[in-house]
Amino acid sequence: MAGHDTSKQHTDFTSWHLATWASDLAYDKLSQQAIRAAKLFLFDSFGCALGGSQQHDVRIALDHLKQMGGAPTCTCLVDGFKTNPVDAAFINSLMIRAMDYNDIYWKQDPSHPSDIIPAALSICEMNGLSGRDLILGTIIGHELEMRFCEAGIPGVREYGWHHATLTAFVSPVVAGRLLGLSPKQIQHAIGISASHSCSLGAVTAGKLTNMKNTVDPMAVRSGVEAALLAARGYTGPEHIIDGKEGLTHVFGHEWDLDKLVDDLPSSPNDHYKILDCSMKSFPIEALSHAPLTAMMKIVKEHSIDASDVKEIKVEVIARAADILGDPAKYRPTSKETADHSLPYSLAVGLVDGMVTPLQFKQERIDDPKLIPIMDKIKVVPNDEFETLFPEFQPSRVTITLKDGAQHHQRVDVPKGDPRDPMTEDEIAVKFDALGKDVVGAERCGQLRELILNIEGEATLDRLFELTTA
Repeated sequence: MAGHDTSKQHTDFTSWHLATWASDLAYDKLSQQAIRAAKLFLFDSFGCALGGSQQHDVRIALDHLKQMGGAPTCTCLVDGFKTNPVDAAFINSLMIRAMDYNDIYWKQDPSHPSDIIPAALSICEMNGLSGRDLILGTIIGHELEMRFCEAGIPGVREYGWHHATLTAFVSPVVAGRLLGLSPKQIQHAIGISASHSCSLGAVTAGKLTNMKNTVDPMAVRSGVEAALLAARGYTGPEHIIDGKEGLTHVFGHEWDLDKLVDDLPSSPNDHYKILDCSMKSFPIEALSHAPLTAMMKIVKEHSIDASDVKEIKVEVIARAADILGDPAKYRPTSKETADHSLPYSLAVGLVDGMVTPLQFKQERIDDPKLIPIMDKIKVVPNDEFETLFPEFQPSRVTITLKDGAQHHQRVDVPKGDPRDPMTEDEIAVKFDALGKDVVGAERCGQLRELILNIEGEATLDRLFELTTA
């Protein structure tokens, strides 16, 4: 892009099209399939938040917010602490994200659209909005986040940036729509948030830290604050996506902005992208799911004991090998590194026979007996698989036993993908496992009933009551 065309009006930019679409979208324009999907993702996400509330990074961040203070407008899940909508959106998003167990969509870029739900949640609580409004905000967030994941070719991650960079463009739209902002104000909110929220990919490279799960919630916080500022008349660059020194100009590679704006759904007969999003059946990085599923199938089918294994060869796409099999992942010292470590996930799954949040307790990560198991795992890129991604997430696992026997298993579609979706009952098992020690088994059942019928809630008061320990 040679420069910014000063003859353009604010209505000529992509941010205007996103803002007008969101401003016009209403609950009665949603499809029943999208509404049902939104409720299932809310159910899954609040379960993740219950479990995530117990993580050390959430506790540190919550202590920080309590010391900082803020207008007691919105509720921090589980703890019940009241603070301003900006900080509440951040901490509630961090709870959803902290275990790396919430939803996943990966095309050119990865994303976790449910991270954005707390942007809607805070505005709903602040203004006494309904369960229908929360559903609407959830669907808007998924629609736009998933479209951003497809628009860059290749995605921003291939240039060393984290997908939170994209969340900063979407969260202000969600918050702005539920605030009832005009399209012009929402456009300004996008510009305000995205102007300062680019996130370096270093947070998911090598040895990982608390920031791995924190950058996306920070982008959600940015969006809520931007929408509140825009409501007061604050302005931001309308050309933030496709103008001079905006997103497409800065990255410079191919962008298909039609993927952002073409066929945006606006009626009950349209297809909403939330139907294309995946859930996680394991609390690990998304590209680990297919190889872990493949290995567990072999182990179960052949009753393999860890002591009998000579080598586990894992063939995956190149980016999976890069993210999940670099040297730091063979010696994880923190939960953040362990749940992004394919060697750790496979080793602990082989030894324990399961991969649940229990496998990411610090004492389990520190077990030296897992080290020789991890060293038996060889992660290699497969050129053939590159041509199948992102439509599929192919992985082939070959287990070689000490007696020379070999067993092979290939998985292209992990459990939780829309082509092999988690059922409501399967989500409930996950929800109960995460929530029963936090709010009790009875509350978990009550929350299931409430969330799956949340369109009937005039306010979200009961939701916050039941999610407060």
